Amino acid sequence: MSEHPASARTETVRLTVSQAVVRFLAQQYTERDGQRQRLFAGCFGIFGHGNVAGLGQALLQAEIDEPGALPYVLGRNEQAVVHTAVAYARAKDRLQTWAVSTSVGPGSTNMLTGAALATINRLPVLLLPADTFATRSAGPLLQELERPESGDVTVNDAFRPLSRYFDRIWRPEQLPGALLGAMRVLTDPAETGAVTLCFPQDVQAEAFDWPVELFAERTWHVGRPLPEPAALARAAEAIRSARRPLVVAGGGVIYSRATEQLDAFVSATGIPVGQTQAGKGALPYDHPQSVGAIGSTGTTAANALAREADLVIGIGTRYQDFTTASHTAFNDPGVRFVNVNIGSMDAVKHAGVGVQADARETLTALTDALAGWSVDDAYRARTAELAAAWEATVEAAYHPEVPSAGEGGRLTQNEVIGIVNEVSAPRDVVVCAAGSMPGDLHKMWRVRDRKGYHVEYGYSCMGYEIPGGIGIRMASSDRDVFVMVGDGGYLMMPTELVTAVQEGVKIVVVLVQNHGFASIGALSESLGSQRFGTRYRYRSDSGRLDGDVLPVDLAANAASLGVDVLVAQDGPSFEAALRKAKASDRTTVVHVETDPLVDAPSSESWWDVPVSEVATLRSTREARAVYDRWKAAQRPAYLAPSETGTTPS
Repeated sequence: MSEHPASARTETVRLTVSQAVVRFLAQQYTERDGQRQRLFAGCFGIFGHGNVAGLGQALLQAEIDEPGALPYVLGRNEQAVVHTAVAYARAKDRLQTWAVSTSVGPGSTNMLTGAALATINRLPVLLLPADTFATRSAGPLLQELERPESGDVTVNDAFRPLSRYFDRIWRPEQLPGALLGAMRVLTDPAETGAVTLCFPQDVQAEAFDWPVELFAERTWHVGRPLPEPAALARAAEAIRSARRPLVVAGGGVIYSRATEQLDAFVSATGIPVGQTQAGKGALPYDHPQSVGAIGSTGTTAANALAREADLVIGIGTRYQDFTTASHTAFNDPGVRFVNVNIGSMDAVKHAGVGVQADARETLTALTDALAGWSVDDAYRARTAELAAAWEATVEAAYHPEVPSAGEGGRLTQNEVIGIVNEVSAPRDVVVCAAGSMPGDLHKMWRVRDRKGYHVEYGYSCMGYEIPGGIGIRMASSDRDVFVMVGDGGYLMMPTELVTAVQEGVKIVVVLVQNHGFASIGALSESLGSQRFGTRYRYRSDSGRLDGDVLPVDLAANAASLGVDVLVAQDGPSFEAALRKAKASDRTTVVHVETDPLVDAPSSESWWDVPVSEVATLRSTREARAVYDRWKAAQRPAYLAPSETGTTPS
């Protein structure tokens, strides 16, 4: 057999699989609108026996040989570092993210919650969990899942339904295809989410001769798909024929950087804009066409217009149940939908006119197509009237006639939000994820910048707040980050405060102590379950958790983790603490007790949480009667609303 000519031979470099992964990731870039940046800011991780000698060695070697190519950051909890990476990706409009390396077994499965959060929120993150031996030479291994009916299933298979792309690298030859497939999904706005590449421990350390072309710089161009002309024409015609149109602005407006185009579109047409949790910031709170949050945690202004709307223009929204108030928000008998979305699944929801395209490009095209058209003056006036009435409601909640109006002179959560809002600068970021705070922030936070509001409400994951705040600050070093977290969320994942100290990443954590689950407590009460199991109490002689308050000192806990801690008792001391924390260059926790029984202003909306159909408790029976009235107004997404078009009282 003759040899190939020397000129046809491929130049190779001998590296382990792990070394090849690290070198490849360091050479990936994204580009959109002429702006080019590294896809991976670095690699988070926690080392164990599954990755310390593979990816751990490769990251060490890269840190020494190529400083800055793929920086490594040690986290304290695998779930938390995924949250940090996801928050960073959101802050960067999905154009940059992090990789996350973990050991086999519990190290990998600790990331499952983070994977679900990333995929549900459609945010890119690369997960690199270690796996069992490909050769099976030492099995069964420590932390290996043995199944009698299958020899090739490991705990990492749990990532399959939670990932947008999944692969396991059994042989070095499989690596290039897996890496390219992973990059394709990470950089596709319509397909992105968690991407999981599993690496058996022995394969990580195995050497192979790689073609040098694999490690050349590669730029992934993130395009802006244009609206198809016929679809655009259908959308424009639907808008022209509407008398009471309403825009629902979702996260796609933010990620597309389409806020200026949305401003131009609604300023020209007079169409009011309600904003989802992910879309809050699409317009500043005081824009003439902004009516604030929409849905179950919305404003009375947005929800009143939603009930009356004859056309809903969803831009970059997936119509989550909070947005639609569990399919009771859009109540006009003849309501129609126009959906602008990069993803086909969302573009066809509610059987609407679908425009599968980039939000920025579509808004520009619609503005041109509707030149000279506007809603009538009466509708503009109603929008302004409703928005002004809600702003007066917020002002009263922020500044009640009697300050510190909670029980025992404690602040209310409404007052806490108001003070943080007023102390923060316009470009600062508020962060939250779970509990009562996200809904209250959605209703009342006066957002002034498109990136000033960051509430994770696709998965609403308790514990996201602190690691998420770290990721945002790492992505936006010129913005202060205010992490709003209740005691329940804080107790889930305070350990990443240590990571903030380690990395010199400054965040301001507003720790609201209300001795239990304020959100679920209020929900429980509204559903007739009397706040059962939602308060942090001793177990009493009755056997129930209804004794005295637990003597938990969260301020002392935070101080033990190396951060500065300030304790506030009332409005003036809370404001002073916030200003001191903002002026500091260190992470600071501001601890304040609130009264969880003082609610935020009502949204005059609903969320479908089923109530027991039969019960001996009177409170439950009364709650079921309210539930049945709301249920009668609910409609499937693919059907026209009820003929009554009414809202239950």
